[in-house]
Amino acid sequence: MSLVLVGSLPMWLVLGLALGVAASVLVAAIFYAGEKLFPTTEPPRDGPDRGSLRRHAEIRQYLSAIGEPYIEEYEQAGLTIALYLPDRDVAITFDPRVLFGLEDAATHVILCEDEMPAANLGKRLPFEVPDAPRQPPKSNDPVTAAYEYLGLTNDASATEIQQAYRTQVKEVHPDRGGTDEEFKQLQEAYTKAKNDADGTA
Repeated sequence: MSLVLVGSLPMWLVLGLALGVAASVLVAAIFYAGEKLFPTTEPPRDGPDRGSLRRHAEIRQYLSAIGEPYIEEYEQAGLTIALYLPDRDVAITFDPRVLFGLEDAATHVILCEDEMPAANLGKRLPFEVPDAPRQPPKSNDPVTAAYEYLGLTNDASATEIQQAYRTQVKEVHPDRGGTDEEFKQLQEAYTKAKNDADGTA
């Protein structure tokens, strides 16, 4: 019956259908071979991305600078808290699930965005934060020292550099109680780090 039906169809239609099926099979074979030769590699959904890891390091530096003890990857109520302050019962997390999972607990939870400069954490902490002393750069390399002065690592983006500068300029600008020397050093560090991030250093 089907052979009779195919025989009664115009030749151009049969040829078009055959070419369409052949093209579909060929495209599917190309995609299949491509996936086998070049598998898609995505970072695991549960693991922190590069930006989060960098932000964790900055927050650790900030907590150390203000003398606040912390525990990393702290487990509470079946949830993993990125940084936990045991003396204050404060949880610092990048995961909204932790915020919602602990909303009925006595623990004070702070949800940090990946873009938030570590220096802004002090405004969110539920206790008085001492002024963190500015750590002098440790590196002899002027570009690395500029990043360190801004409280960043060498792989910081231009946006992060600008955010760090804007945060710190509020503290060191002469109109805000800073000195001309501090303001000049901050401007020099910002210019060096920004030029490096832009590839114009």
